[in-house]
Amino acid sequence: MASKGGLLSDLQLRQWIKAGKPLSMSDGGGLIFTLSAAGNAAWVLRYRHGTRRPEMTLGPYPAIGLSEARTMALVKRAEIAQGKNPMAERIKAKAALAKDWTVRQLIQDYRQKVLVTLAKSTRVCYSRHLKRIENRFGSLSVREVESSDIVALIDDSKLTWGESSLLHITAKCLFTHACGKRLVNANPCVGIMISALLGPRPPVRKRLMLTREELHLLLNAPMRRPNTLAIRILLATGVRGAELFTAKWKDVHLDEARWHIPASKTGPAMDVPLAPELIDWFKELRTFAFRSAYVLPARAHSRTERNGGDTHLSKDTVRESIDYWIKQYKPQVRRFTPHDLRSTMKSHMRALGVPRDISEMCLNHKLTGVEGIYDQHTYYPERRQALLTWMQFLMDCEAGDGSVVKELELIV
Repeated sequence: MASKGGLLSDLQLRQWIKAGKPLSMSDGGGLIFTLSAAGNAAWVLRYRHGTRRPEMTLGPYPAIGLSEARTMALVKRAEIAQGKNPMAERIKAKAALAKDWTVRQLIQDYRQKVLVTLAKSTRVCYSRHLKRIENRFGSLSVREVESSDIVALIDDSKLTWGESSLLHITAKCLFTHACGKRLVNANPCVGIMISALLGPRPPVRKRLMLTREELHLLLNAPMRRPNTLAIRILLATGVRGAELFTAKWKDVHLDEARWHIPASKTGPAMDVPLAPELIDWFKELRTFAFRSAYVLPARAHSRTERNGGDTHLSKDTVRESIDYWIKQYKPQVRRFTPHDLRSTMKSHMRALGVPRDISEMCLNHKLTGVEGIYDQHTYYPERRQALLTWMQFLMDCEAGDGSVVKELELIV
């Protein structure tokens, strides 16, 4: 029972606890002292909100004494008088606390639900920058990261303009994921401009068109034979580097003089007609592939181990081979990348009289406008003739006019 005036006393509370009998006693104003059969004492506040009569636990006794419980009840009753529902506020606070993730937890969730759906090259790029973000903000709450923090991360990373832009894009995608999960209401990366931090974007490197003389030197360059064959196939077919490096023997049909390029993020599926010289080059590559399923298998044992066994050549191997040749021999050849071989093919094909649309399709570029929508013809015979014309041009470049001094042999 309650004490006189409906108010409890500390003496009563201690006596009830000592007796150990379950009870529920009012202190007035909805404040209730409860004691369970297990001996757990607590304070409960009962109140009216609309047509309902909910109750909420204020905390345990004696951690919260009688005086403190009365003060807490007074504050909650004031909130109720203002139209608030203390229980609803507590539920919201619990929900917010449950979603108060760290940046490290957010990155883990992003990897599992978003990153795995992206293209391999994108995954590699984003993973690199997610690691930077985790190293910087991993232990922070997602809600604690502000725009100024992202700006400081970009500034302190000292990356190139392009890499800084990719870091910003990765962070923006990560916090967009946080917005989607309602961990935050606004993306801290929105409004940040790399040009404002680092100045305007540097000019994009222009693609090269290697001259006949440069092609003569390249086609006679003393490199390791697999590298030489890889460069020749890239140059003669105009395929993207990744399309050759990841190519598998099951897609190379030498008996049909046809190489099938599977569809990818960069282009649709395509069949490449193979000139007789290309067939010979593929056959020679076959002798270097041994039992690998790849046309250009990895050569380093460490790379095969990292990739769980049989895998393809690193995309950087051919580029490094070209750089090594140019650095060691210093031929009269401008520095170029494997991708420049596509622009070289495109430019020379036009000079050889190959129609623009056919040269575009040889590079697996989609035709623009209405024509690209309605014209679904593959132009295989026309592309075959164009590639034969191009191959003859390359053979002429390789032969040269006899005035070019043959370089010393050096294995690249």
